[in-house]
Amino acid sequence: MEQQGVATRRLAVLVGCNYPNTRNELHGCVNDVLAMKETLLTRFGFKKEDMEVLTDEPDSKLLKPTGANIKAALRRMVEKAQNGTGDVLFFHYSGHGTRIPSAKLAHPFKQDEAIVPCDFNLITDVDFRELVNQLPKGTSFTMISDSCHSGGLIDKEKEQIGPYSSGDRSLDMETTTSRALPFKEVLDHLSSLTGIFTSDIGTHLLELFGGDAGLKFRLPTIDLMDLLEKMTLRERHVDSGILLSGCQADETSADVGGRGGGKAYGAFSNAIQTVLKENGGALKNKELVMMAREVLEKLGFQQHPCLYCSDQNADATFLSQP
Repeated sequence: MEQQGVATRRLAVLVGCNYPNTRNELHGCVNDVLAMKETLLTRFGFKKEDMEVLTDEPDSKLLKPTGANIKAALRRMVEKAQNGTGDVLFFHYSGHGTRIPSAKLAHPFKQDEAIVPCDFNLITDVDFRELVNQLPKGTSFTMISDSCHSGGLIDKEKEQIGPYSSGDRSLDMETTTSRALPFKEVLDHLSSLTGIFTSDIGTHLLELFGGDAGLKFRLPTIDLMDLLEKMTLRERHVDSGILLSGCQADETSADVGGRGGGKAYGAFSNAIQTVLKENGGALKNKELVMMAREVLEKLGFQQHPCLYCSDQNADATFLSQP
């Protein structure tokens, strides 16, 4: 695809956090990222030089997926995108997710969604909204988050496929681990690092990470409200964000295998790979999410992937497959 004689670029940031040798250890997140990297290269026309991969494998020479490193990689990707060329930007995250008290008025859950980098420097829905609003005109930003509470990770994004309930089938829980970190566990971990005893998570994050902490924690509430209002005004005119979440905001996502042998993986990431392998042609974003739901339901998982994007992007082809 070319616009105005300039070739479209395909850029990606892939992040896998297994939290090795900790009480929060997962097993399938790095495998998710490696599988997605191969899929991007062989099916969607991405090039190795246009990808950044961040994992927390102990012996890896790759950049560690700290909060600052993830946000820096995303900023670099956005800065490479050019106005009017239809560049395709992609972010895959596999790891823990959490929910934190919300400062936003009339928030339906009274909690905000966040991902948990390997250093616990949380990246929230506000950070992702700010990133999407920086995109050049004509650029798309697709995000897959195979983490708990991932529904709504781009603030103010329109829900296209949302809450859903199914039967009572359930997978053998001995083979799965939740990709959720309860707020109290996040708070306790940060408190152990700062030595400060307060339930205000922002105090801990600012003490540990300073200017690298998320927007939600760096701005006073009144300034945050003003920023969100400005973001909303821009979003009404230009919204290129597409979020495929592994579950609803009030659900958990499963990390499967890895403890008793066999290859470990994220249930949602694996469902995406299954759908893509079974359907060689181009798929709309909404088709991919609904098919992934069907795969998970047949396997007995109690999580329901969601789609958040504009009406136009719901019908757009996933990653603008050529």
